[in-house]
Amino acid sequence: MAEALISTLVEKLASAVYEYTTEEVKLVLNADKDVKSFSSKLKAIQAVLEDAEKKQVTEASVGDWLEKLKDVSYEMDDVLDEWNTEILRKQVEEKQEEEGENALVTEKMVCFPMLSDCFCFCFGQVNKVIHHHNIARRIKVLNEKLTSIADERALYGFHQSTIGGRDEQFIQRQTSSLVDISMIFGREEEKNNLLSNLLRESNQDRGRFLVIPIVGMGGMGKTTLTQLVFNNEKVAAHFDKKVWVCVSDPFDEIKIAKAIFESLLDKNDNQSSSNELETVLSCIRTRVEKKKFLLVLDDVWTEDETKWENLKLQVIMQSCAQDSTILVTTRKEEVAKMMRATSNMIHLDKLSNMDCLALFNSFAFLDREEDKTNGFGAIGEEIVKKCKGLPLAAKTLGSLVWYKKTREEWRDVLNSKIWELKEVEEQVFRPLLLSYYDLAPAVKRCLLYCAIFPKDYEFQKDNLIDLWMSQNYLNSKGKKEKRRIGQNYFESLAMRSFFQDFVKNEMENIIRCKMHDIVHDFVQFLTQKECTIIEAVKGANQRVELPGDYKVRHLTLTSLPKGPLSFPTSFDNCKNMRTLTLLDSSITTISPGSIMQMKCLRTLNLSRNWRSGSMLNEVPKEIGELIHLRYMDLSGNDKLKELPDAVCDLYNLQTLVLKFCRQLEKLPKAMGKLINLKHLYVWACLKLRYLPKGIGSLKSLQVLDWFYVCEGDDDDDEALKLGDLGIMDQLQGILSIGRLGNKDDASEIEKAQLGNKEHLSRLGVWFQPGNEEQRKGDEEIVKALQPHQNLESLDILSCHGTTESLYWIKSLHNLRFVSLGYWRFCEVLPPLGKLPSLEILQISGMEKVKKVGVEFLGIEEEEEVSGILFPKLKLLTFSDLKNWEEWAFVSEITIMPRLSELRIVECPKLKALPEFLYKITELRTLEIKGCPILEGEYKKDVGKEWHNISHIPNLTIQSGWN
Repeated sequence: MAEALISTLVEKLASAVYEYTTEEVKLVLNADKDVKSFSSKLKAIQAVLEDAEKKQVTEASVGDWLEKLKDVSYEMDDVLDEWNTEILRKQVEEKQEEEGENALVTEKMVCFPMLSDCFCFCFGQVNKVIHHHNIARRIKVLNEKLTSIADERALYGFHQSTIGGRDEQFIQRQTSSLVDISMIFGREEEKNNLLSNLLRESNQDRGRFLVIPIVGMGGMGKTTLTQLVFNNEKVAAHFDKKVWVCVSDPFDEIKIAKAIFESLLDKNDNQSSSNELETVLSCIRTRVEKKKFLLVLDDVWTEDETKWENLKLQVIMQSCAQDSTILVTTRKEEVAKMMRATSNMIHLDKLSNMDCLALFNSFAFLDREEDKTNGFGAIGEEIVKKCKGLPLAAKTLGSLVWYKKTREEWRDVLNSKIWELKEVEEQVFRPLLLSYYDLAPAVKRCLLYCAIFPKDYEFQKDNLIDLWMSQNYLNSKGKKEKRRIGQNYFESLAMRSFFQDFVKNEMENIIRCKMHDIVHDFVQFLTQKECTIIEAVKGANQRVELPGDYKVRHLTLTSLPKGPLSFPTSFDNCKNMRTLTLLDSSITTISPGSIMQMKCLRTLNLSRNWRSGSMLNEVPKEIGELIHLRYMDLSGNDKLKELPDAVCDLYNLQTLVLKFCRQLEKLPKAMGKLINLKHLYVWACLKLRYLPKGIGSLKSLQVLDWFYVCEGDDDDDEALKLGDLGIMDQLQGILSIGRLGNKDDASEIEKAQLGNKEHLSRLGVWFQPGNEEQRKGDEEIVKALQPHQNLESLDILSCHGTTESLYWIKSLHNLRFVSLGYWRFCEVLPPLGKLPSLEILQISGMEKVKKVGVEFLGIEEEEEVSGILFPKLKLLTFSDLKNWEEWAFVSEITIMPRLSELRIVECPKLKALPEFLYKITELRTLEIKGCPILEGEYKKDVGKEWHNISHIPNLTIQSGWN
């Protein structure tokens, strides 16, 4: 981690020397000379850091030296940040002076009547001089410390290496995005054995139910094998109920029981709100009684027999039908012994060399099969021997060398000295260390930062990138946008198998993922003194204690009970803390004293603080003292009604997340002072009346996920108007606009100039729900939208106009997703057939539509059409079209040739499907629900039109959409 820290700091020091020495902010005592000296020493040390980071794994003294180097580097980073904050403060003050009474930000000034203006001014200047003097003195002390550290490096015989400059280069190769494994290599014997046990193919009497533990080291493929049999068709037919629960550590009985129960619920069933174990277990028993039940408990760690007995699974399974089974995956044989199931244990050993090689080759030679016979194959065989049959190692190294273009680079991987590690824990990390050391320094930091999260945590991709940004990990020498850098780093880590279990949205973009257990162990091993996760002990007070010898930079606290969070007054370990994350907790506030102890904090994440219904109800005003803070996430805290004005003193704040703060009524007026704010998330803040006007002056703002149109005239002067977005052409990603429908909204939309916002990828427009009357103003609003042609996704909901106002949609040639819902006065669908990129189309709630014809294709009745209409459409959904009767197109035209999924839901009057659908060879899924006429026409085997759709693999025809 030191390598990346020093690399970033060197750049920051160069910036400091260049930017921070103007007459207005120049520090006393020649601080700029000390900064230059510090920078020079760091550059000399930087040349040996790559070697030092590798040696620290086996040489404790090198690790100690690196710790000292990191300490002084972090301190210098803090000092420079304070210096920079002074500049930001001065910029804000100057802006307020220039704009005077018309300023978009407001600030109260405290004056004492007996003091003259001159005295106040001089007193302020003296304070500034003292502060600048203090910063300069600290820089001088740090420079002396670094001199001593630099002198020590000669003791360790480090080899110089050329590093840096790789951050941008390593991601240049264009590829098909992420490497994904489509088949399992080997494990046939284990799979057949497991299936035989599950299906009771032997005549051996094993009792009413069976517990089968699958035991093996991390990364051996226990979960993969279990998933394979869990989804087997024979297994699905054999069991009445199947449930999968990831247990992980700690073994929380109530959490596991509730997960089992919730998996057994049908869609319309109410979830249990009880936290009483006995109640939840009784509910489970009722659901599975006399049914053949398969329960998978994945990743069990506990050897505590009491915890296992408390779960009462043996009792529950006794009430199930004969041959029910519990399938457990674990790394520890002690777990199988605790469960008294060693006779049924399946021990998952290493892959054979042949299977391991096949797995390796599937990654290493993806789209480059010809290289296998050009000398690469022989080197690959030697690399695979180093994997020791560990599937994750083969997958990781295969991904690594796939990235290498020359045989010399492959041999470098083969001959790496990192293989000489002998300790058991390190044996597991051998392949990962190779991939880790191949990463650019900044990407290493991004990977190691993931150690702040517990095992089995599901990362939100965009949120993870925001967190990396808050720690200043996404720097670039050029003008490349930081979010794009973060996305490149994420993809690099994903391609090298550091991430897995990807969840994609309808546009096939990754939105969530997880980290494999062995990778999680690995990053925690490398960050054990910097990143700490502490779980609160039941019955303990709210004060948090940390190991005395740790200089914790990133702290995660879980399961904190209700009440304020506080650190001991004498507590020294959190003064250097840069991240505080709370998970599954119930704190109501943070004590002011604790905030004052965390002056170096960059990231404050209180988003998962809703355990047992208790949530944050107050943010102390002392929050304004966290001058380094870049990221604050308060999302999901439903009891939070307002933020203190002191939040507006956080001049370095880049990301403010307030999503699902459903009781939040207002934001501070002086938001315009947050001159570095880049991301403001206010989705689902249902009581937020408006956004403050000062936001309109934030030139750095890139993400505003939701714009709330002010509903009342009382707050009109204080509210940000849609027209104020006109100067914010830097907005990117998603923008949703809610509560439209007022008489002035059309002119405000015009002023917003959405057509100039070329970086917006998704636009959502929500009109106010209204009465039965048509609102003419809605059509004018839609006409005024006219987004930039780069737009990829469009949602418009509850418009009380007609689709004729959507004439501009024909020009959006990059549009891939369209959702139009509940246009209550729409009689004709918009012309969408000629959109060249459209892949997903959702039409819902169009009550007055009776016919879908050529107008939907975007052609006239008599028009001669050449080419293909809806050329890329893959998924088409019609729902809740109550009066739709006819769907008819001209049969000679090629329409929707790539359509793979068609869903028609709650369209009770629709009489037939158009003939062109029967000819689409790509159509794999057809769902017809709540359409009684179609249900009769296409009923299996007996319906008059059944023969036209019987070839479609996935057919669902049912009455009622549930």
